Amino acid sequence: MRGLIILALICWACGKPGGSEHPNSAKFQQYYNQGEQLYSQHCSNCHQKTGTGLGLVYPPLNKSDFVDQHFEEVICLMRNGRKGELIVNGKMYNQAMPATTLSDLEIAEIATYIYNTWGRDRGLLEVNQIATQLQQCDSVPSVR
Repeated sequence: MRGLIILALICWACGKPGGSEHPNSAKFQQYYNQGEQLYSQHCSNCHQKTGTGLGLVYPPLNKSDFVDQHFEEVICLMRNGRKGELIVNGKMYNQAMPATTLSDLEIAEIATYIYNTWGRDRGLLEVNQIATQLQQCDSVPSVR
């Protein structure tokens, strides 16, 4: 009995807020791997495969205070794009990011990749969580 209680406490302590899948789960791995492929196809030309950006033209995603502090806006940017100035790590970027036709699932997969790479460990970002955020993009400041 005591062993079951300890096991239950360990499982509870390892869980991520919001019920995210464990990084070793098949679902997490599927989202992450597909997200990596989609990132390579849709994002790496500007933000680079390593996420370091391109000079002062395209901002970094790797070691980015903007990505770390503006999750909701990042999700909206992935769908709607952005025009105008953007400050990342104290540097100003002013290259437009075009809107995309990515599905909610594709955005969830890319977000799972970005938010679990380069030292981040946010866990699985489920498609329903991302779809809810995308429906709220009009209320996120400075997206359009």
